[in-house]
Amino acid sequence: MDAARLREALVERGALLEGHFRLSSGRHSDRFIQKFRILEEPRLVAPVAEAIAARFAAQRPNIVVSAAVGGIILGYEVARALGLRAIFVEKEGGVPVLRRGFALGPADRALVVEDVVTTGGSVREVLQLIGEHGATCVGVGAIVARSIPDFGVPFEALLEMPIESFSADACPLCARGEPIIDPGSRRA
Repeated sequence: MDAARLREALVERGALLEGHFRLSSGRHSDRFIQKFRILEEPRLVAPVAEAIAARFAAQRPNIVVSAAVGGIILGYEVARALGLRAIFVEKEGGVPVLRRGFALGPADRALVVEDVVTTGGSVREVLQLIGEHGATCVGVGAIVARSIPDFGVPFEALLEMPIESFSADACPLCARGEPIIDPGSRRA
């Protein structure tokens, strides 16, 4: 799926929201990407996952790793497109861990998959966990990048949508007294 078609699908599905939002990173923004409006439609997830998989096939990953909750569906579909196993990272007591019998080791070449990247916090947690288990990360793939963080590995997003965000103490929306919506699934 190319960037123009992905943007069109986001608009058609009502996934591009305007208002005052607290992002998963803790930052505030006047726009929010509700990626589950894409992830709820298997006919849309498949081409998105195939596009991410195609961008990383040459790196020869042997496992796909994503963060719960937002990355589970996408990670699974990217793994399916590559013919690989998919696992996800969860938090236990606020600490990212592998549960459910999931394992990584030195022979693993992990592709990290994320839905929307803003600050890259979730991805960095997954990358740290991969390293702690002795595995190698071959790259990070995302549906949308609100920014382009340096993860120290190849990073590809199907759609780059720079959207301004603010720290809570410097948010002009807060200064105007606009009510805030908290749609995210992870807290910083």
